[in-house]
Amino acid sequence: MTGPPRMVFTRRIEKDLIDCSWLTPWPNRHGEPQRRFLARRACLILHKNKEVNFKLWKEAEAYGDIQLMPFVDYYSLLTYKTIAICILGTKILRAKYIMKMDDDAFVRVDEVLSSLKGKPSNGLLYGHISFESTPHRDKDNKWFISDEEWPHSSYPPWAHGPGYIISQDIARFIVQGHKERDLTLFKLEDVAVGIWINQYETSGKKIEYSNDDRFYNAGCDTDYMLAHYQNPRMMLCLWEKLQKEHKAECCE
Repeated sequence: MTGPPRMVFTRRIEKDLIDCSWLTPWPNRHGEPQRRFLARRACLILHKNKEVNFKLWKEAEAYGDIQLMPFVDYYSLLTYKTIAICILGTKILRAKYIMKMDDDAFVRVDEVLSSLKGKPSNGLLYGHISFESTPHRDKDNKWFISDEEWPHSSYPPWAHGPGYIISQDIARFIVQGHKERDLTLFKLEDVAVGIWINQYETSGKKIEYSNDDRFYNAGCDTDYMLAHYQNPRMMLCLWEKLQKEHKAECCE
């Protein structure tokens, strides 16, 4: 891997919590401490309160680890967040792989890096992948999709949003498509990435859909790379277990 992997986050509090847990040096499988190697930048979305935005701007100036994004944070704008992360990972940080994860996810960075060995450097979607899933047509469902939004009976393969990895060439395709207004915009961010990758594949590129269930876990199991839905207490518990017992497992 050329250069350090890049990690970006979308909220300051969660970023600080992660920064003092799984982004600090962790022990490897032999219990030996490993040095910090991650370059990361917090991607923060603007707040509706101008005073909050001013404080964010001052913090960005002071610490240099924040990338402010020029839109207000709403669930419906998650897709644009991902596009912005792809811009950051191709235009500014130049990452070989880009990992998008939710800020309530605990990531076993050592396991992620180990699993990437042998993976292709181009055309890679790596995560917990759904193949031929169908749109939710129930209007009361949080993920409701109308026939107008998606007229097809199924989606292309997509990786679940808590955490997945794409190669840089896919990120570049997304950035270029956004620039040229060629992307099919879709409100479900993780499905949208699958749709864009399908567009990339249709253009003649080879895609490896690498499915791994270890990207989808509640943290009550040691064999995982990403544990989702972790509150601050559980995040710190997992980190302490990893430090003391060389395994990150906490059960409520």
